[in-house]
Amino acid sequence: MMKKYLLHSLVAVTVAVGVLSSCSRVPLTGRRQLNLIPESTMDQMAVSEYKSFLSSNKVVSSSSNKNVALVQRVGSRIAAAVTEYLKENNMSDRVAGYQWEFNLVDSKEANAWCMPGGKVVVYTGLLPITQDETSLAVVLGHEIAHAIARHGNERMSQQLVAQGIQVAGAVALDRSPQVQNIFLQSFGIGGGLGMLAFSRRDELEADELGLIFMAMAGYDPRAAIPFWERMSKMAGGSAPPELLSDHPSDARRIAQIQNLMPTALKYYKPAAR
Repeated sequence: MMKKYLLHSLVAVTVAVGVLSSCSRVPLTGRRQLNLIPESTMDQMAVSEYKSFLSSNKVVSSSSNKNVALVQRVGSRIAAAVTEYLKENNMSDRVAGYQWEFNLVDSKEANAWCMPGGKVVVYTGLLPITQDETSLAVVLGHEIAHAIARHGNERMSQQLVAQGIQVAGAVALDRSPQVQNIFLQSFGIGGGLGMLAFSRRDELEADELGLIFMAMAGYDPRAAIPFWERMSKMAGGSAPPELLSDHPSDARRIAQIQNLMPTALKYYKPAAR
């Protein structure tokens, strides 16, 4: 019994030390977060899973395809603006080692995501809803914000601690099937409800950062409101209650975006045509 108590105490102390030494702050919002996993490990896992995803899905690869060019143009503009902002504010470590990639995948799903290291995918099913370049910037600003804010690392760290999976000293963390599954779920590529409260918070934070990021790139953030209204109409009232969803309700999201608009507009300078 004493040995068990000592073991539990040792684990608690180890976790506490890890937590204290692994806290950082999210750019712009300043929120403290827990990132237990080295970003180099996250980037390595992202490269592997990204290649695996692209090899098992239909990538729209024609250089003459206007939608491919659109995705790459919008993504590159936002990535460049964010990188410059982080550099000017001594936060370049957030994108250290990033090698941005933007791919369009043929799928009816209205979705997009960004892994660590700048690995981005947009599904063709999203484009009829975005309708134009600025609205696509709403989505890509949001997804890139997830990566810059290291939400994936944060979600994974929480899950690893909850499941008792060791992080410190794990030589082959990226090779564990259990960890790989947590990785995919953390980026919305896997199933399961996950840690819902944290996910809703992350989604709202990504909305906030995404508005500012698209504004930095010369896209009018006011396009976010009609875009999310279209998304709400598309759901047709069939969306699950917010408590059972890893995304905030449409009404809550739109209300927050309206509140954040004056701040986002301070960063907006229309791009020269």
